[in-house]
Amino acid sequence: MPNATTTLSVAEDRAQRLQEAGAGWGERISAAPHSAQLTFSVQGEGFDSVATNIRAGKHTFSVDEPAALGGSDVAASPVEYALAALVSCQVVVYRLYAQNLGIQVDDVQITADGQLDVRGLFGIDTSIRPGFSSIDLKVQIAGPESAERYEELRQAVDAHCPVLDLFANPVPVTTSVQVTEAN
Repeated sequence: MPNATTTLSVAEDRAQRLQEAGAGWGERISAAPHSAQLTFSVQGEGFDSVATNIRAGKHTFSVDEPAALGGSDVAASPVEYALAALVSCQVVVYRLYAQNLGIQVDDVQITADGQLDVRGLFGIDTSIRPGFSSIDLKVQIAGPESAERYEELRQAVDAHCPVLDLFANPVPVTTSVQVTEAN
């Protein structure tokens, strides 16, 4: 009998992956609750005017600023990556909770607009924070569910999105500086 190859649709593949991930984490955490505590690490090294090469696990990417902010514009800026992290985490959590709640999402597109006043960055006005003063998320969902079901999904996503939590709640940050001799 020949090997039968089953091709899953994107939605079926996504559902299978999310179910397997959820089951796997549920078993892992039940057996060893401390396994729920994760540490993520990213390293960066400056190059060019203000650009940075980033290493995150097996992935690498560059970050830069536009010329108006002292960069060469060879990559997205740190604040654009921050918004990208928010958007991508939202997509993940929308997919995860749609699966968990039995809500069909055929497509999800998210736009994040962050308002930032550079007077805070450059120290021109110390009453202005250097980061975003606000972020507007625009979520477009395609699917057959009612508006009430998608609102239920939005509430679940807002309650569980790790990157949204980073933006919405203070996170303690400690900084240490190690000085080495210049070559």
